[in-house]
Amino acid sequence: MRTINRVQKMVRTAHPTNIFALPRLLQNRVHYASVQTSQHRYQERAMLIKKVLPFCIVLSIGALTSTANAQSLSPTEQKIVATVQARSEAALQLLERSVNINSGTLNHAGVREVGKLFSNELEGLGFKTSWSEMPAAMNRAGHLLAEREGKQGKRILMIGHLDTVFEKDSPVQLWDRQGNRVRGQGVNDMKGGDVIMIEALRALHAVGALDNTRIQVIFSGDEESAGHPIATSRADLVNAAKRSDVALAFEGTALDKNGNATGTVGRRASGGFVLDVTAKQGHSAAVFGHNGYGAIYETARILNSFREQLIEPDLTFNPGNIVGGTEISYDNQNSKGTAFGKTNVIAPSAQVHGDLRYLSAEQGQRARERMKDIVSKNLAGTSAKIRFSENYPPMSPTPGNYALLDLYSKASFDAGLGEIKAFPPGERGAGDIQFVAPYVDSLDGLGATGRGAHSPDEDLDISSIQRATIRTAIYLYRLTR
Repeated sequence: MRTINRVQKMVRTAHPTNIFALPRLLQNRVHYASVQTSQHRYQERAMLIKKVLPFCIVLSIGALTSTANAQSLSPTEQKIVATVQARSEAALQLLERSVNINSGTLNHAGVREVGKLFSNELEGLGFKTSWSEMPAAMNRAGHLLAEREGKQGKRILMIGHLDTVFEKDSPVQLWDRQGNRVRGQGVNDMKGGDVIMIEALRALHAVGALDNTRIQVIFSGDEESAGHPIATSRADLVNAAKRSDVALAFEGTALDKNGNATGTVGRRASGGFVLDVTAKQGHSAAVFGHNGYGAIYETARILNSFREQLIEPDLTFNPGNIVGGTEISYDNQNSKGTAFGKTNVIAPSAQVHGDLRYLSAEQGQRARERMKDIVSKNLAGTSAKIRFSENYPPMSPTPGNYALLDLYSKASFDAGLGEIKAFPPGERGAGDIQFVAPYVDSLDGLGATGRGAHSPDEDLDISSIQRATIRTAIYLYRLTR
């Protein structure tokens, strides 16, 4: 048993440089057992082979794979990896400092403080930084902009955000570490991703690989609740996209069903619709007759027709609030509606507020046209109209986006971190990358891995910071050569 314990200890602490010693140790101990005459020694030999040999085989193969992957990295890339690894604790400290600053979207002072923290880090890496103020009427803090000017390689735009959903009076604890996981305000969404951006750039700077590169960095201050008008609050992102070849966003890395990291090549548009229905008011005894069907029946017909005729992959339309009756009102600011009506009166008014999501501009346009057609064919005694809004445009899963993912996956594989597949585009929510995707090839989901975003249980897998930083640093190095 002492031999088994010794070998299993080597298995647990195995490294590519010593893993091949395991078979030799096994061979020596089995030979020792074979020359003993006691049944106990024969049992030890059998137990040793049964329990340890599979570990030797698996880990030896793993060592070969790791060695082969390491040989896929250039000497400079190996130095980049070593730099990231050496700064793991410092990166975690930077994350802790940022998380310990409350930066809810409406806490302008906190958003600016996190911006100043990151600005200092970027200036130390040779970036020119500035703060983009928003008009006072928008009630938003603004954005941190940073840039390195050069002529080498692809023009890169890196996107993060400073704000979180946790406002200043939030009872959620700022920082609570439990082993390899940490809980806290915005630790996963997305201060972990912000730190990955900075640390990847720092690793390139350490080996002189940032010189002459063309990289823009934008940390928005209102991603969780974009200021209106959108054309103003997202102007910096759009302008930067128009001067870039590649856009990379560092929202959290989504895991597939097997727990493997993925990349985001598409996100559905986030928009909405408002349906207004009017009808002839009258006594309920005459409903269906000369007084017509009323606004509520017409509303039901329209919504059911949407359900029957529009459903297709990646398209959703959800009526979230309906008010109908003789008198109705709706408070858009607080998403609350009121209605008054009597059962013996045919309802003259109804209104529906709904959510509309689609994966491409073409799909969105097709859905809107079909919805308008359904709305135009009214029941007797009724009329209806529908209007649409779009808060986030779609990030369509284009061939260019998939090509970026392939390069990112290659960087991950070469670093021994496995291949990266695409996360199903229709399953991710909205993000800032969508404002730049119409102008430039884009990839998202390059940040940290965690759980429970936007909830009191939001947390982060600490080890995911190093993995994502290594992938990103090698990826950036290759894009900028």
